[in-house]
Amino acid sequence: MASSQMASATSFKNPKLISIPDVEIDKHGKFKYVLVKVHDPDMDREFKHIVRGTAKAAFHADIYDQVVAMIEDKGLDCEILGGGRIEHEPAKKSIKIYGYSQQFGQADHSITHSLLLRKFKDYDQITWSNEGY
Repeated sequence: MASSQMASATSFKNPKLISIPDVEIDKHGKFKYVLVKVHDPDMDREFKHIVRGTAKAAFHADIYDQVVAMIEDKGLDCEILGGGRIEHEPAKKSIKIYGYSQQFGQADHSITHSLLLRKFKDYDQITWSNEGY
């Protein structure tokens, strides 16, 4: 199974995984984000990726700490796959994904990009780059 998959083939049938939104980011601004792999310990190889980002977090770990608590409350496990930054400009219908986390490394921005494309279908421009911090 390729690591660049956004979710396992059967994850859409798992009620616990379905209950976790794929994307939760600030409505606008420039902020840190993390890419997290969520999996059900009761269902072998069943997983999905989620994106979380907010300007309220001083560090990528602050975002991840909030995610872990919420995920574990639902009986699921998760692991962080890295981080980066997002510039969200809803007035321009534009999102830029770039950079990395000093603590967790660089997220696979292509997975983040795919998840944001599904969430923000009406946006004109959603781009990603491995450049920048």
